[in-house]
Amino acid sequence: MITFKLNGQERTFDGDPETPLLWVIRDFEKLSGTKYGCGIAQCGACTVHMDGTTRRSCITPISTVEGSDIITIEGIEGKEAEAIHKAWVAIDVPQCGYCQSGQIMSAVALLQTTPKPTDDDIDGAMAGNICRCATYHRIRQAIHNAADTMEG
Repeated sequence: MITFKLNGQERTFDGDPETPLLWVIRDFEKLSGTKYGCGIAQCGACTVHMDGTTRRSCITPISTVEGSDIITIEGIEGKEAEAIHKAWVAIDVPQCGYCQSGQIMSAVALLQTTPKPTDDDIDGAMAGNICRCATYHRIRQAIHNAADTMEG
């Protein structure tokens, strides 16, 4: 049995230890915000926070999360999350929206470690997140706007 925290609540999983975290989140915990995109950690749609860092849940075996604190898009909170949410809406970032939970999770993690990111910081932090609609310029602008609102 594997025990971990999911969005602040203790959870246990008593299935195949090689089950990807993504499927535990979606199929067993019924949280659908974290998306399946590629299954090989290349697109970022499945990004979650694990013990404070971004993690691709599609390739993370549940056996590796014992005792960890997992945060999904449904549980993200704090000043960075609030600033990102407001900026995403104000700039109208998403088109299809499929990648957005992963984009937001990566953007929040960036602002948690780099409160005033440069374009290079943003490009580096967001590099593993693919947007099929190519809203990269709006994503970058939203991250800058969120950083600015957190400043003052």
